[in-house]
Amino acid sequence: MIRIILSLSLILLFSGCFAKFEDVEVNPSEKVFEEEDAFILFALRAEELKQHDEASSIFSTLYEKSNKKEYLYASLQNDLYAQKYERVIERVDAQIGQEINDFKLIRMKIIALIGDEKLEEARVLSLALVEKSKEVDDYILVSEIYVKQKKYDTALKYLESAYTKDYNEKILDKMSIILYVNLQRNRDAIAQLETHARMHGCSKIICTRLIGFYSNENNIDGLLSIYLRFYKLEKNDDIAKKIVQIYVYKKDYVKLMSFLQDSGVDDDLLLQVYINSKNYSQAADLAKKLYEERGDLNYLAQSAIFEYEGHKDKNNKKMLSSVVDKLKEALAVDKKALYLNYLGYLLIDHSIDIKEGMAYVKEALKIEPNSAYYLDSLAWGYYKLGNCTRAYKIISKVVKLEGGDDIEVVKHFEAIKKCKDKQEKGKKKR
Repeated sequence: MIRIILSLSLILLFSGCFAKFEDVEVNPSEKVFEEEDAFILFALRAEELKQHDEASSIFSTLYEKSNKKEYLYASLQNDLYAQKYERVIERVDAQIGQEINDFKLIRMKIIALIGDEKLEEARVLSLALVEKSKEVDDYILVSEIYVKQKKYDTALKYLESAYTKDYNEKILDKMSIILYVNLQRNRDAIAQLETHARMHGCSKIICTRLIGFYSNENNIDGLLSIYLRFYKLEKNDDIAKKIVQIYVYKKDYVKLMSFLQDSGVDDDLLLQVYINSKNYSQAADLAKKLYEERGDLNYLAQSAIFEYEGHKDKNNKKMLSSVVDKLKEALAVDKKALYLNYLGYLLIDHSIDIKEGMAYVKEALKIEPNSAYYLDSLAWGYYKLGNCTRAYKIISKVVKLEGGDDIEVVKHFEAIKKCKDKQEKGKKKR
């Protein structure tokens, strides 16, 4: 930093020989004197270090040497950052006096007057400025002064008259804040924003403000409506997640499904929704798509299971062959108990290969030995082989376990018991 200051001092020392360019129109992009670029670098570095007094001084020197107004504006801006409000007022007055012929300088003076708590003087000047400029930011500046003076109704009326000229959303946003925060007219604030959104579209500014108000009001339906409109405006994943959260909160799974299908924002959640709603055919297609996109064999196995569950004819040979092949492909890499049992039970129940099916079920039981569902599959295998006594011993344990009251387990129990009783009667007759 000492090097910067020493270098700058040398530049300043030898800069006295440069003439001033008063009343000469200068091209802002044209270099006026040799050290101009070096001065700019020093000024920007001072700004970066938040040394605003120093930055102001350097930009002021640049202005004196080049007569480029951009440097004057930058100098005054740094004075504002440094809260040197009196200095800004004096410098602007020295430049233009009471004339309103440079809107940028007048705005800086108004901001300085506000910072210096000279609100009435700021108000008078801001009204004179807006009368000439007709610019949106100047209308807003006037309203902010009235707000500081706690004249909320006047601030609102001033903005309303400006808003009706071209329905500028920045002005409406300020109106809504005054209505909601200062005047506690919450419904009016929301109504005006909603009216604008319907007539002119829900822009980022309007949507964001409505989201804030609806959140504060805990209006879930209002929030959902705005997020859906906002999502059409900006296909943003964060907005989509908010919509999903609201649908889940409302338990509106039909509309959640529709939104997930259209947006593609969360295919894993969509898959879960398909499963929960028993849309197995769509679940199978989506799981297949996810497998093709990600190469995760879990999706391949899931697509096989949903293909079976969603098929009207459970004995369709082509479908059964497809399901078995997919499950075997998945299990060749990762032997998950769930898939082992599912494949095993299919092979058993459809009498495709009962012994092979039982082998898969036994592998699943090595992983989860107390699973009622896996034990049920094994018992069903023995039943299919005609060994009802052994099947009955296993199924008798199953009905005592968690999941033992499952409808399919109960049916198996009854069939196995009937078979076992019949076999025992046959033995006695012999």
